[in-house]
Amino acid sequence: MGSEKINKNKMKIWLELGLAILLVAGIGIGSNSGAFERKIEQKRTEQASSKGAYEKAEAENAAAKAENNEETEDKDKQDAKQTEEVIAQGQYPIMGKSPVTVDQMVKFFKSSGKQYPAKELQEGGADNIETFCQMFYDEAAAEGVRPEVAFVQTMKETGFLQYGGDASIRQFNFAGLGTTGGGVPGESFADVRIGIRAQIQHLKAYATGDALNQECVDDRYEYVTKGCAPYVEWLGQKENPGGYGWATAERYGYSIVDMIAKLKTLN
Repeated sequence: MGSEKINKNKMKIWLELGLAILLVAGIGIGSNSGAFERKIEQKRTEQASSKGAYEKAEAENAAAKAENNEETEDKDKQDAKQTEEVIAQGQYPIMGKSPVTVDQMVKFFKSSGKQYPAKELQEGGADNIETFCQMFYDEAAAEGVRPEVAFVQTMKETGFLQYGGDASIRQFNFAGLGTTGGGVPGESFADVRIGIRAQIQHLKAYATGDALNQECVDDRYEYVTKGCAPYVEWLGQKENPGGYGWATAERYGYSIVDMIAKLKTLN
């Protein structure tokens, strides 16, 4: 009888102890669960904050980019306006942006009635006049030279690619570089594009002291007094204030400007 009472007391103690353990565990689990939920909520808040900051930064970047584009467009318009004002005053800049298109250059050549020398120039990578004009446009743009200046100069120097002077068409020399008369053929180039590039680099040397943007392929570049003829009209030595110039023929540069004026009427 005494033994049964003792056992009952032990069982009661163990039950109470078990309940106490369960209660403590439950409190702990509840506490941990609450902490876990708080951490999740905190993480969500942080993510929302980060997303908001990212979206704000993106919006600010987009606004800054738009403002920069507007400033660039305004500057381009201002530069173009200033260039046109200079042209209107009778001086045609060699450097600068140009409204002339490749299509106008093609039409100008075709208006001459001359046949494009496809057989000869395809060996140098320009089998048609469209490709030839595009090369002029691209190479001029690369150096900041107005494409119509270089292209029309070539039309003048070569008689619309018919040649007949000291240089031959297969030299890919489109502006008489190095031809000094008396049968001297002048410079020769690897292909059409390199010949065009050399001419444009030579023009840039006359127009400005700015460095070339591409590797120099003009062997006569170093001999030019840099910036001595910023205007097409000054390419003729007789009209150049300092006596410099590309050619000795009277009104050499003015004749190029007259041809450019005709090109610009073709739309």
